[in-house]
Amino acid sequence: MDEELRALSAEVGAALSAAGAVLATAESCTGGWVAEVITATAGSSAWFDCGFVTYSNAAKQRLLGVPAQTLAAHGAVSEAVALAMARGALANSTATVALSVTGIAGPGGAVPGKPVGTVCFGWALAGGVERTETGRFDGDRETVRRKSLRHTLAVLLALLEVPPENSVARTVP
Repeated sequence: MDEELRALSAEVGAALSAAGAVLATAESCTGGWVAEVITATAGSSAWFDCGFVTYSNAAKQRLLGVPAQTLAAHGAVSEAVALAMARGALANSTATVALSVTGIAGPGGAVPGKPVGTVCFGWALAGGVERTETGRFDGDRETVRRKSLRHTLAVLLALLEVPPENSVARTVP
């Protein structure tokens, strides 16, 4: 893992520790990369509970409780599904903070209105704070996934109220 991701993971760990929070992840297009980056940091067991890699719609339903009607109405790459994934990660873990990533990393998979590089994110905190976003990232499959990883952790830091001047992730688009 490169130094940028190592530093970002350490920063997320420090912010979660300072907040007394524990993280769970729910990933689709990133395939567990967020959890990999987080667990590369020594001591992460103090602030990371678990990660769900739910690539198929069936797994999203079975492991995270994403409603079939939400998937049917909005598609897997939607803010509605991303929020349901984050909520499901909270409900099915001991975490107090969850994030989710679902998208089209490419090179195929684009559908009308959702080109390659479309990624939806969800964040849910046990206190009721929730947020969703849709990003569009240029690049090949690895680049889209990497930008998604950086973005979801940058927003998590913001939700945990990390001052921007101390944030490695401040350069994330």
